[in-house]
Parts: sequence; C-alpha cells; structure tokens
Amino acid sequence: MLLLFYHHGPRFIARARLLLQGWAAALAAAATFALVLALAFPQPLLAQADGPTAVDGLTTMALPDPAATSQLHDHSFVAVAVRRVAPAVVRIDTERRVQDPSLNPLLLEPLLRDALGDLPNTYQQHGQGSGVVIAANPEKNRALVLTNAHVVDGVDRVEVTLANGHSLTGTVSGSDSVTDLALVTLSSGGNAIQAAQLGDSASLEVGDWAIALGNPYGLDSTVTLGIVSHLHRSIASLGFADKRLDLIQTDAAINPGNSGGPLVNAAGEVIGINTLVRSGPGAGLGFAIPINLARHVAMLLENQGEITHPYLGLQMVQLTQRRARRHNADPNTLLKLPERDGALIQKVVEASPAERAGLRRGDLVVGADQQTVREPAELLALVEASQVGQPLQLHIQRGEQELQLEVTPEAMPKAAMPG
Repeated sequence: MLLLFYHHGPRFIARARLLLQGWAAALAAAATFALVLALAFPQPLLAQADGPTAVDGLTTMALPDPAATSQLHDHSFVAVAVRRVAPAVVRIDTERRVQDPSLNPLLLEPLLRDALGDLPNTYQQHGQGSGVVIAANPEKNRALVLTNAHVVDGVDRVEVTLANGHSLTGTVSGSDSVTDLALVTLSSGGNAIQAAQLGDSASLEVGDWAIALGNPYGLDSTVTLGIVSHLHRSIASLGFADKRLDLIQTDAAINPGNSGGPLVNAAGEVIGINTLVRSGPGAGLGFAIPINLARHVAMLLENQGEITHPYLGLQMVQLTQRRARRHNADPNTLLKLPERDGALIQKVVEASPAERAGLRRGDLVVGADQQTVREPAELLALVEASQVGQPLQLHIQRGEQELQLEVTPEAMPKAAMPG
C-alpha cells in the first residue's frame, strides 16, 4: 500500500486518506448498532439445543431440558425401600449385671477384707443392638420386636428407641438360643408404631439385592447395600456348633450393633434378621436368619415363651469319599473309615438318646427317616423336623456293616449342644 501511494503522488494520498476515514466511520456505526441490538435482545451464552454446540471452535454441552432435570432428582430404589421399612427399625439398649472375675473378696487378705468390708464383685454391663417391629396392635397398646437372642440374653433391663426417637421399656417375652432369636414386647404408650412388611425368604435367589439396616457401633439408622451372596449357609460351617441355622449370606456390611436388625429386599420387605459378621480371613461377609424361620420362631415364642428342640446327643463332622480315601491311605492309621459321604460321629454324649440307642464313636450316619444324609447339617435338619418322643430311624455304617438303629429324640437340655 505504501509503495502504491508513493508512485501516485500527494494528491492520490489525500484521496485515500479521506476514503479510509469514511470506512472507519462506517465500521464504528456498525459496531454501535450491534451493541444496541445485543442490549435490547439478550441471548443465552449456550444454545438451547439438545446436542452439543460449537462456540468459537470449542464444543460445549447444551443446557438440559427442565423436564429431564427433574428426572435426575428421582431417588434410587434403595432410598424407596429404606423409606418403607425404616420406621419399623429400632435400637435396643440393654443392661445386665455380670460377675467381675478380677475381684474375688475371698482372695483378699483377712486384714484387708476386714478393713474394706464387703466389696461388690459384680458390675453393670451395657449392650446395644437392633431390632425390627413385626407386629403392632394400637387397640391393645402393644407391639412385638424381633431381635437376636444374644442381644437380650440374661439382661435385667431393655430400652427400645423407636425411629421417631421415643424410648420405651421392653420386656423379653421369649428367647431361643438355638436359632438366636428373641421376642421383645412393647407397651406403645400412645406412640404410633409401624410394623415392617415381612417378605418370603424362600423366594430369594443368589444375586438379589440385600439392604441391611441397624445401629452399628451406636451409629443410628445406618443403611448398607449389597447382594445375596449365598443361600442355606450352614452356621456349623462358620464354627458355631451350638446353633441350628441355615443362613443368608450377604456382602452388605453388617457390623457390631447391626445384630437383630432387618435385611430387606429391593421392595423394602424384610427377608432376614442380621445375626453375625465374618471377621479375620473372609471379612466383609455378613449373615442373616431367613425371615420364614424367624416368623415361625416368633409365633412359637409369643404363644409358648420358649421352644423345645429335639435332641439326640451327637457331635459329628462331615466325611466325604475323598477324605476317607486319603485317611485310609495313611499306613499309620488305626481306624479305617467307610469311603462314602455321611455324618461321622465324633462323640456320643453320655446318658443321651443316642447312647441309649447304641450309637458309637466312628459310626457313619448315611440316612435318617428314609432320606439320604451326606453331611451333619442334613441330619440336624431332620432331627429338628422330628418330634420329641417319636422314634427316628437312622441308617448307619459301622465298619463293613450297615445297620438300622432306632433313636427316640428328647427335649434338648439348655446346656447341651444341638445334635
């Protein structure tokens, strides 16, 4: 441009200068007009289209549709299920007087005992667990809370805190240590108490949703989520020989204080009563008592206050063909085992129905009541289903012999282990 102006002389340069001034004035006027339009008709920074929009070469997302935004605030099925059952979940605080093993007045020196006088050798122990209201009758001013037997075992005082924060004194109306279930009766005192909806644990499948509610570590109204990891898990396989239970296994977190609280399905129906958690190796697995069993036990406890369990007086371990072959292959073995599946008797309790029937240590129970027995849990289930005083036929193998023995179950003594 400068070279062009130089060759045409000063007159041409003057005309070009006037032309440039005109262009500048026109551009200023256009900019002013655009600013006025922008102020008069403001536009959103981003387009209202459904898809992404290009602005200055950058791709941006469009603003969401208001109708779609409201859907983002819908609550999950877990929140809906919890809202349905949470009013029926309670906290249970207990007190029991226990013996202090560290202080025995009889071990004190006579002079010191005379100086101190009679010293108390008991103290109050406080405990906490959870429970769920399974029945409420406003007309009778009464409600029933289901929890674990170990939560209220031997307690002197029970205080139940409802979901609304009101506290009521409870009475243990029945407890069964074999199934680890207990029933606590409440006088509602004018409080509106809501009962939980009970589901059907027989319809569960592995992989179903499982939601645990309770008060772990004193943290009220805690909810954890998982799935049903396994069904019919024998409690004996977890090292509890004094119980007769097939449990629901879940990976929903169950911790101390959750005991007695409900395990619910995606619909908010109670499918189990939380009872224990696996610690150490395999930690993170929780277990619950199926609600169908809990419902039956609760009915018996309400009507009778206690439950009578048939008892044979046996302690058993599982024997498999593979285990028996490995045992028999040892040249130092003193006793050859039958190479078949069954419940191997390790001990016969003295003065028990099993001893009176002629059962011996080393006998292998392979059948009972015309049904095959492959493990101790199957025999225990058949014994539990039997009647006290009604003979039970056992098919056993003793060495090379197969025998049929008749044993008559008796009521389980309180201090005895199931078997």
